[in-house]
Amino acid sequence: MQATELKARLRRSSAGPPSSDFDLNPDLRPRGLKLRDAAVLVALCDSARGTELFLTKRASGLKHHPGQIAFPGGKVDAADAGSVDAALREAEEEIALPRRSVDVLGMMPAHETVTGFSVSPVLGWVRDTFEPKPETGEVDEVFTVPLSFVLDPTNYIIEARYYRGVRRQFFTVPYGPYYIWGATARMLRALAERLKA
Repeated sequence: MQATELKARLRRSSAGPPSSDFDLNPDLRPRGLKLRDAAVLVALCDSARGTELFLTKRASGLKHHPGQIAFPGGKVDAADAGSVDAALREAEEEIALPRRSVDVLGMMPAHETVTGFSVSPVLGWVRDTFEPKPETGEVDEVFTVPLSFVLDPTNYIIEARYYRGVRRQFFTVPYGPYYIWGATARMLRALAERLKA
């Protein structure tokens, strides 16, 4: 798929239902769950390998989700002008991606996490070359995954584990040494569903 066609499809990807960590476990969703706003940047770029997607490995010393694979992102702060601003700010802080280098193509419907966040995935095209630099103490590693890999539904596996004494199912999309699972895998699966022909 050429970049022009891909960008057009990404701009149209806001259509469709929202996703949730509870999609595979609807009976486990608590009643009256209060969600806090967060945003992530789904940053894509052209490379010699084709279109690639930026992901991070969270620092192993973090209190929440240590060592997990995630998009650059975080909570929407009061000083942010909304989800897009928060996603761009977090990407600049976490991987040193200058916001001026990102063309925002739109947003996917929010993703609800089991930890109580409503995460807005912001779709961005990185038009300038930059040198990713992990934020010390927050990010251990920045890496890329071929978009073609995460768009292939055969690469997704449904697994299960016990969380707070309850068996929960979740999506995974392992890539090389990286175990991509949970909310990140579910948002990638949602992106794949929206971009399929």
